[in-house]
Amino acid sequence: MHVKDLWSLKNKVILITGGEGKYGRCLTEALAEADGKVITASPFLDDGQKVAQAFKERGLDVTADYVDQADHESIITLKNKIRDKYGKLDVLVNCAVARPMKTYTSPLEDWEKSMKVNATGLFDITREMAELIAESGGGTIVNICSMMGMFGPDLSNYEGTGWDVPMPDYFFHKGGMFSLTRYLARILASKNIRVNSISPGGIFAGQHEQFLKNYTRKVPLGRLANNDDIKGAVVFLASQASSYITGENILMDGGMHC
Repeated sequence: MHVKDLWSLKNKVILITGGEGKYGRCLTEALAEADGKVITASPFLDDGQKVAQAFKERGLDVTADYVDQADHESIITLKNKIRDKYGKLDVLVNCAVARPMKTYTSPLEDWEKSMKVNATGLFDITREMAELIAESGGGTIVNICSMMGMFGPDLSNYEGTGWDVPMPDYFFHKGGMFSLTRYLARILASKNIRVNSISPGGIFAGQHEQFLKNYTRKVPLGRLANNDDIKGAVVFLASQASSYITGENILMDGGMHC
């Protein structure tokens, strides 16, 4: 197969959760630019539709739909919609994340809310959509994890910013997603489903100037990630270019932990 065909997502039906968010938007763009038929789904349907419309105006095949990852029936409804409209699902990209906790001392109720979406909900939507991918003859799952799921927080990044310590639930569920990736790679291999993850470091979003100084001096490449940096990685893992890779994690941190 020609290398361009290996990287192509032509005729692939792709579901990305949280495709209207900071990482999600550039991931949605990448998957559509590789000729995929992309469905972005989240509870924020208006935002998703705005993103989808912007990409449609560029000739990209992106649609938006509703899903509440904390609601099993909502997940089943979306699954049935995809089956009825497209007849298959080839790729799932788990990008959605809820962040009810703001710091270590946030109320315990916020931790519970986080787990409903980021733990139970993540597993629920992955298991249901994996069933649809299996019905389609196999495909791929890409989990968007985080550097924060692999390493403890570097509190020196926050010195001089006035910010509190980072939220613990994010570290917990991104670490869990990292482990779940390896688990599912084993469990789903017999169904011809590959499961991999990407663990980005910081992405530039106009952060506090002191934070940027603290952070980037530890990065060999001297900067935070930009919106294009993750695009190639997700297309690689979603496409046949990575057909002999499963259970792996790509750490994308500019060399911070090399």
